[in-house]
Amino acid sequence: MKIHHIAIICSDYPVSRKFYTEILGLKILREVYRAERDSYKLDLGIGDHYVIELFSFPNPPARPSRPESCGLRHLAFSVENVEEKRNELTRKRLICEDIRIDEFTDRKFFFTQDPDALPLEFYEA
Repeated sequence: MKIHHIAIICSDYPVSRKFYTEILGLKILREVYRAERDSYKLDLGIGDHYVIELFSFPNPPARPSRPESCGLRHLAFSVENVEEKRNELTRKRLICEDIRIDEFTDRKFFFTQDPDALPLEFYEA
């Protein structure tokens, strides 16, 4: 039917919480601390649409990003204007790749990454 949500485990919860809420602007829908797991679970949305579960766990292993490995490659966010989004994120001190054109759709896109080096794509709708 559709993707319900994406789960992300972060290495530094306060840093990732700030990144996803203050830098990317995702809305906090619910935040809980689970003492038995020493873990936070933060439900994030774009507007009221639930999209990401952000988890913290003690000492998670690093995610290999380079060279690319099997598994989830990146998350892609649809935006109205790629140039505006890239300028906004650059002003917030994110390192963003140059804007490219999708050879199949002729749509603009670029990549950046979250605090744990998870690749994030912004794709013009």
